[in-house]
Amino acid sequence: MSNGSGVSGGDRNRNARLSKLREAVPVSNAIVGIDLADRKQMLVVTDHDSRVLARRTFRCKAWDLGAGLDWANERAARAGFAGVTVACEPTGQRWRILGQLAGDRGMSFVCVQPMLSSWARKTEDLTTDKTDDKDAVIIARLTAQLRCYLPEPNRRDLGAVAPSRRPAGGAPGPPHRMRAADPRPARVRMARGPRRGQVALPVPDLGRSDDSGHGP
Repeated sequence: MSNGSGVSGGDRNRNARLSKLREAVPVSNAIVGIDLADRKQMLVVTDHDSRVLARRTFRCKAWDLGAGLDWANERAARAGFAGVTVACEPTGQRWRILGQLAGDRGMSFVCVQPMLSSWARKTEDLTTDKTDDKDAVIIARLTAQLRCYLPEPNRRDLGAVAPSRRPAGGAPGPPHRMRAADPRPARVRMARGPRRGQVALPVPDLGRSDDSGHGP
């Protein structure tokens, strides 16, 4: 249905979302695509045409990637870019660690859905071949096309052991570990609801007897 402006409500919502993404992925920034793994991290620095400006493998854990981000920022500056936008897939807890490292350095941080990367890999060379080198470039290319999303704000205490509540005059209870945030975009979580296994449905106890002492 048309209106006086010729723009629908869906168009306005999409335009607003793209504007926020463009703020995180400005054309003045180079894009750092990162393929995260356990002990091997592949970094590529690209322009907005996905031309690779630099590439390097860091054999370390994700929380040791600070030096890698500093290296990528220096390579981007050499190429004439004002800064960098860091992009990765939301893999385990590594993406949260990377987001914190990027935030500490004032770098923009976005995520690319793994399913989108998988489809892009097929269109890249018509194969399902998965390699760290290729995936990092695909992540950067999708980010340049704004086919990414802004994750929820990173909590600095994520994964830390939270102090337990101590009752008045009692001994402290066992510590509990904070739960990680859902890496899916907000609109996907709202549309699909909680992920499988997040909500436990009550199961009736069919073996419990009634007040008369007889079974059901």
